[in-house]
Amino acid sequence: MADDDGKAPTSTRTLWKGAISFGLVHVPVGLYAATQNSGIDFDWLDKRSMEPVGYKRINKITGKEITAANIVKGVEYEDGRYVVLSPEEIEAAFPKTTQTIEIEAFLDADEIPFVYLERPYYTAPLKRGEKVYALLREALRKTNKVGVAKVVIQTKQHLAVLIPCGRALILNLLRWGGEIRSFEQLNLPPLGAKAAGIRDAEMNMATQLIDDMTQGWNADQFRNSFAEEIHKLVQTKAEAGDIADVVKESAQETAPATADVLDLTALLKRSLEGGKGRKAGGTGKGGADPDADDEADEGHAGKKTASRGGKSASVTDLPRKAAAKKAAPAAKKAPAAGKAPAKKAAGAAKAKSRSPAPAKKPARRAA
Repeated sequence: MADDDGKAPTSTRTLWKGAISFGLVHVPVGLYAATQNSGIDFDWLDKRSMEPVGYKRINKITGKEITAANIVKGVEYEDGRYVVLSPEEIEAAFPKTTQTIEIEAFLDADEIPFVYLERPYYTAPLKRGEKVYALLREALRKTNKVGVAKVVIQTKQHLAVLIPCGRALILNLLRWGGEIRSFEQLNLPPLGAKAAGIRDAEMNMATQLIDDMTQGWNADQFRNSFAEEIHKLVQTKAEAGDIADVVKESAQETAPATADVLDLTALLKRSLEGGKGRKAGGTGKGGADPDADDEADEGHAGKKTASRGGKSASVTDLPRKAAAKKAAPAAKKAPAAGKAPAKKAAGAAKAKSRSPAPAKKPARRAA
């Protein structure tokens, strides 16, 4: 279809359902996206590891990350002074959701300045509302009018204008009156050719140039050249094999700004949970913990400082101490080894006889 040249594919996902209301007439409609962003979505990556880079909430004074539970919303009342509003107070100020595009007035189509136009949506009839939808569309077209309405979308109230466009009625969101800045204080020339000092010859040349450049509207001629060039570059580099594998995010391994502390906390938690499981279920045959030595080595390797004589130890020492406590019950149970089978006792005796006892090593270590 010629009308669809240069346009993005139609979006059939309903964003909002309600009705157009004017007088006693209600037209059930749905809202659909009329635009598609043609910009390039650049993702941030750590060039050293090709890992995704994200955002975090930080205290701008201390630079420390804070949780969502410690964040409140405030409005600056004076320089450096804020009024804090609770979620309940903010919710109470939300406009009542009516699911209605309430037309409040009809205006001439060329009466609304372009500066007020913000974002367009397509409307389409629902629930056998095709005829009344077509009636409103054709009546607006015949009278060259548009309908100014208010609508609430996702708890936010909008001013909008309902415009007939081809077979569709477009709901174009408008900026509120107080959002448009005045241009009266700008240094602009006066209206009128004579008032602006424009000569007839200059006006004739300008209008002739405009006539020469006048053509019909073709959206396909106006494209985002930057986006197209980037897409071509990405395609070329990908086909040449110049592509990098990005590490996928994992919720379990993602660490915010205080990564060192949180990683240690997670490590301690896993260690304690593992210790509870081993205490409850035992380790099977010999009562020895095959992971105890590994945990002790891990704690020793991460150890930075240790204090004795009642002083607190380093956080990274805790897994090693926990492993030592777990090994203690096994040592206490050693005297009961006489109840073990004879083969195990004999094997232990042979191993003991073959291994010389390092009697003097403890003395040298102590010295």
